[in-house]
Amino acid sequence: MLISEYLLMRNQLNVGKTAPASNVPSKKIDTNSVNNSHSEFAQALKQKLDEKSSKSENSVEFSKHAIERLSQRNIDISQSNLLERLNKGVELAAQKGSCDTLILVDQTAFVVSVKNNKVITTMTQDDFKENVFTKIDSTVIM
Repeated sequence: MLISEYLLMRNQLNVGKTAPASNVPSKKIDTNSVNNSHSEFAQALKQKLDEKSSKSENSVEFSKHAIERLSQRNIDISQSNLLERLNKGVELAAQKGSCDTLILVDQTAFVVSVKNNKVITTMTQDDFKENVFTKIDSTVIM
């Protein structure tokens, strides 16, 4: 007797036939948990994108280097409407298609990456005397 004949007699294997669906173990996927996970991810992604767009619409960001320079050079960006005018300068530069621009606001100079909406560095009028600004494509005087 062959093994397949023995197993056939014991009704454990159907030789040459496909197994009936009832004998095949099924693994069910909980579609509700998949949909909930997808929904949670979509909500988190939407929130992050909203935060990013609101930041870029409202004000420029400052790089770590720019923050260090603000501190070293005692530049107070909270005075009067300096930050508001800086943002307006970035907006004007963006309208003209600038990538990297020098924005002069009163006695302060800001080098800004317009496409990233980020201040790269900043200096006071005393610091930019006898200085050359490179890698900029425009200047905005506010």
